[in-house]
Amino acid sequence: MQVKISDSIKYIGVDDKTIDLFESQYLVPNGISYNSYLIIDEKVAIMDTVDKRKTDEWLENLDRELNGRTPDYLVISHLEPDHASNIKVVSEKYPSMKLVGNAKTFSMLPQFFPDFDFADKTVTVKEGDELELGSHKLTFIMAPMVHWPEVMVSYENAEKVLFSADGFGTFGTLDAQEDDWACEARRYYFNICGKYGVQVQNLLKKAAKLDIRKICPLHGPVLDENLGWYIGLYDIWSKYEPETDGVFIAYCSVHGNTAKAAEKLCEIVKSKTDKKVSIADLSRTDLAEDIEDAFRFSRMVVIAPSYDGGVFPIMNDFLHHLKIKGYKNRKVAMVENGSWAPSAAKTMRAYLEEMKNVEICPTVVTIRSAMKEENIPQLEQLADEILA
Repeated sequence: MQVKISDSIKYIGVDDKTIDLFESQYLVPNGISYNSYLIIDEKVAIMDTVDKRKTDEWLENLDRELNGRTPDYLVISHLEPDHASNIKVVSEKYPSMKLVGNAKTFSMLPQFFPDFDFADKTVTVKEGDELELGSHKLTFIMAPMVHWPEVMVSYENAEKVLFSADGFGTFGTLDAQEDDWACEARRYYFNICGKYGVQVQNLLKKAAKLDIRKICPLHGPVLDENLGWYIGLYDIWSKYEPETDGVFIAYCSVHGNTAKAAEKLCEIVKSKTDKKVSIADLSRTDLAEDIEDAFRFSRMVVIAPSYDGGVFPIMNDFLHHLKIKGYKNRKVAMVENGSWAPSAAKTMRAYLEEMKNVEICPTVVTIRSAMKEENIPQLEQLADEILA
C-alpha cells in the first residue's frame, strides 16, 4: 500500500493478509502491517526491515524508493523477528551499509544470525546520540523494555518525526484500518506492552520534550494529526488507569447455568446505571479482546463455575493473563457456581489478591447448579457494590 510521509521519508513497509495469528497467539482477522521506512538525503537510512514472510515484497519496495541509491545505514529499533528478519539479507545486498543500534542490540544480534559476522558494520549509539544524514538528523532515545531490552526510538529533527518502534502500533493491515484506531491499538498495547507501563511512562516523559509532528510506528498507520489524543491514551493505559467508567462482566459456563446468572446480573447492572456495561463469554470470545476490555473498564465482575477443586480453566487462563500483564487499580466482584463443593471464588480471589490495588467487593454470590429466586437479591446487592 502506498503511504505518503514526505518527499524525503518514504514508506517501504508491507501488509500481511495471510497471517492468522500474530506472535502465534493473537487473532488478526485483518492481518498485520510490517512498517519500514527510508530517509533519503545526502546519506540514506533504512528504518528497520520486515518479517521474513514478506522479504521479496519489501526488497521490491526498497529498490523502488532507492532508485539506484545505496543505503548508508540500517537503523535497528527492535530485534524481534517481525522487524529484523531481513537484517542479514539487506546487509549482504549492500555490504558497505552500516548497522545502527545500541550496545544491547549488538549483544543480542548474533543470537538471531549466528553465521554472519557484523563486527565491522556496526555503529553503536546511546541516549541522545545523533546521526547526520544531511538536512535530516536522527536523535536516538533508548526505550528499554518497551517491550524488549534493546528497544530504541529515533527522532528526526528536520521533519519532526518520531520513529516509535512498537509504540503506537496496532493490529490490522494498513488498507483494513477501521475508523476506531483505539480499539486495535488498545488490544495491541495491553497484550504486548501492557506489563511495561512504567517503562512506557519513562518514554512518554522523554517524548514530551520533543516537537513531534508525525509518529511512524512499526505496525499500523502513520499518525500525523491530533497527536495529543493518541499520546493521551498511551498515558492513561501506561498508568493503568481506567479509560471507561463502566463494568465489564467476564464469564464462562459449562452447561449454561452460569451463563444465565451472568446475563441476569448484566440486566440488573444495566437497570441501575447509565455507565457502559459490556459482557463477554470467555469461552467464545478472543482472549486478547477480553484482556483489552478488562483494562479498559473501571470495574469488572468475574463469573465462573468450580472445576476440579478450582475454577473453570478458561477463567483460570483469563486471570493468569491479567496477572502477568499487570492488571491493577480496579474494583472487582465475583460470582461462582458449584454443585457440591464451590471453589471458584476462592481460586479467583487468590489471583485477584496478587494484583496491586484491586478492591474486591465483599458480596460473593454462590450459585448451586441452577440460579434460583433466592439468588436474585444477592445479585442485586452485588450490583450495588460494584457500582458504588
